[in-house]
Amino acid sequence: MKECSLGPDNFILNSLKRYAKYHELHGGDEELRKLNYSDMVNKYYDLVTSFTEYHWGQSFHFAPRWHGETLRESIKRFEHFIALQLGLKKGMKVLDVGCGIGGPLREIARFSSTEITGLNNNAYQISRGKELISLASLSDQCNFIKGDFMNMPFPDNTFDAAYAIEATIHAPDALGAYREIYRVLKPGQYFALDELCLTDKFDPNNTKHRDIKAEIELGCGRPDIRSTRECIQAMKDAGFEVILAKDLAEESECPWYHELDPGYFTLKSISNSRVGHLLTRAIVGTLEFLRIAPKGCNRLFSILQTASHGMLTCSREQIFTVTFFVMGRKLLKDNEIESSLQ
Repeated sequence: MKECSLGPDNFILNSLKRYAKYHELHGGDEELRKLNYSDMVNKYYDLVTSFTEYHWGQSFHFAPRWHGETLRESIKRFEHFIALQLGLKKGMKVLDVGCGIGGPLREIARFSSTEITGLNNNAYQISRGKELISLASLSDQCNFIKGDFMNMPFPDNTFDAAYAIEATIHAPDALGAYREIYRVLKPGQYFALDELCLTDKFDPNNTKHRDIKAEIELGCGRPDIRSTRECIQAMKDAGFEVILAKDLAEESECPWYHELDPGYFTLKSISNSRVGHLLTRAIVGTLEFLRIAPKGCNRLFSILQTASHGMLTCSREQIFTVTFFVMGRKLLKDNEIESSLQ
């Protein structure tokens, strides 16, 4: 768990207070979250990174699932799927937008032999990611840059490919984020996007739907949740030719939420099951009571459980998807087409 000069207790409690103000009363003030998205998202990942890595692994995302496949196997296969869709190969320079601690970055770099730059605005995650890159002996192939994906610190036409895995969900404005990705991508190249989105079955006039949406926003550090239609339109408005737009959950042989389902339990998935959550809550509560763990850890775990409950409920009712996949291509301009033909 991250600490600071204030000490772990004060750090966690202060971060929790600052984060909670964005989500008071049925999701709080959406405009406030969008205006202060950087502070909100940084506070969220300062708080949850260690918990998420412990329970989920180093790749902070979901994936379509096959029968007989473990959660980790499905995540790795999905990362390979993204690399193949982008046509990655040795010599290409790739951008991972909102890379977390670099789980996908390291896996895709190994799989494709490309050079990958991870963009992240959270100092703690970058520090952790650099440790993991060093341990994996990938320092010559992978690197991290601290920066905001709404204003990227890269020149135009820098990268041969780009992908964002459940990262631009934190953007206050999807169009602004996609435009920045379009700007730094070389003409003719591809961007793979994996988003958490509301489906057409979401009813904004349904109180239950709105309450569950607010749970996901609180538990996932999101200023808002956009729909699949809004996501596609933002990609087009940013300039991309949309090659593919598909909810991969519809073809998944097993529900992505298998481990979060109260009726599902195996020894392999205990940390992600309901039983595992109850055990973890009891352990964290005891450690906090004994002052072995910093104050606020139990409240932090409750935030993550809120996210699990919201996403599980939404997905069962098919008003939410965790694997909406979009492939976009940055088109060549007329003069660039002529140059490529010469």
